Parts: sequence; C-alpha cells; structure tokens
Amino acid sequence: MKSAQEDQYLEFVAARAKALYRSAYVLAAGDTHLAEDLVQETLSRVYVHWKRVTGADSPAAYAQTVLVRTSLTLRRRRSTGERPIGNLPDSAAAGPDAALRLTLLDALGQLPPRDRAVLLLRYWEDRSIEETAQMLKLSSSAVRSQGTRALNRVRALLGDSLSDLVPH
Repeated sequence: MKSAQEDQYLEFVAARAKALYRSAYVLAAGDTHLAEDLVQETLSRVYVHWKRVTGADSPAAYAQTVLVRTSLTLRRRRSTGERPIGNLPDSAAAGPDAALRLTLLDALGQLPPRDRAVLLLRYWEDRSIEETAQMLKLSSSAVRSQGTRALNRVRALLGDSLSDLVPH
C-alpha cells in the first residue's frame, strides 16, 4: 500500500510534469530527448528528497531549481562536443507561430547553457532577478549582465529574419 507521501509526490508529478518539460525543452534548445531526460532526472532527485521538498515554501520552485541546476551540470559533464546538423522536430508543430518558435529555439540553442538558463528563468518563467540569482547561485548583477548579453546575442543571431516570421 502506498504511503501518504508517495500519493503527494504522485499528485505533484501529475500537476507539474508538463510545466517542467516545457522549461526543460527550452533549456535543451529544442532537443526533446534531452528534455525528457532532464525532467526524469529532476523528478527522481525531487523524489529522493521529497520530505525536504514538502517542507519548502514552494515544491514547484524547488523542482524548477533542480531542473535548471541539473541542466547546467549535465552540460558540464558532457565530454563530447557533438551536435546534430539538422534539428528536426519529432512532430509537426501546431499553430501559426511554429516557424517563429523554431527560429527562437535555434537561436537559444546557440547560447551557452547558463545564458539559456538565465533567459528561461527571467523571461519564460517570468522570475525576478533575485529569484533567478538564487536559483543559479549567482549575484543579482551577474544575472542582469548575463541576461543583457544573452538577449543581445539572440538579437544578433536573429537579425532581421525575426520580423519576417511575426504575423502582422
């Protein structure tokens, strides 16, 4: 028979897995397999520390922090610089902004992992500078400067091509 804590964990997973996957997808620069691995690793780490997680103010924020840190750790551990040449989605993207989404993911994929993490937390997750700094173990000024540099790099990578993809 399952314990009450296991039931709580399963409810948490059911409620947060999709949001974690969306964040992982951005951190993995559109690599669906890596995103799935990141979510699985995150959820397993959260499970191991579930007693501590339930005592935290926000289990969702705790899991998000674990996800970002897992992503950065995984990038550091990779011993190969292998990158696929063609980045094709596993399935057709739905909606009128599919080309825009793929272009943005491609640009984000060219950023270093920490810059991508800063942009994800600040603009995708709409976190404050202080929250982002705490999650990434950086100073607030480092988050500001890294965020500014990363945004400038994305703008430089996209150039004028982005305006062609935005519906008028």
